[in-house]
Amino acid sequence: MPANPKYLTQSIWQRIAKITAAILGGYLVSVSFHLALASWINHVNVIITMAFSGFILWVVLMIVAFLAKNGWKIWGIYLLLTLIFCGIIYLGQTYNPITR
Repeated sequence: MPANPKYLTQSIWQRIAKITAAILGGYLVSVSFHLALASWINHVNVIITMAFSGFILWVVLMIVAFLAKNGWKIWGIYLLLTLIFCGIIYLGQTYNPITR
């Protein structure tokens, strides 16, 4: 059964924004989230766990990107989350350096 056209995105730019936000933005958020965790918690365990939980988080973020009405807002939210997680990574490396 085909989709109802009134629920499909009409603008090509919105489609491109949603697709790129789903693939690239979701990947950036999931990787930066796990690296932020790794900067504060035992990094070996987090990186090993990231092989599974990172993929699950990425798929969830892809679904969220396609459920949104505006692709540019999703890009903004994903970039903001990535920047917040990068700040947490920076603070984690500054105040909790890994001793080797």
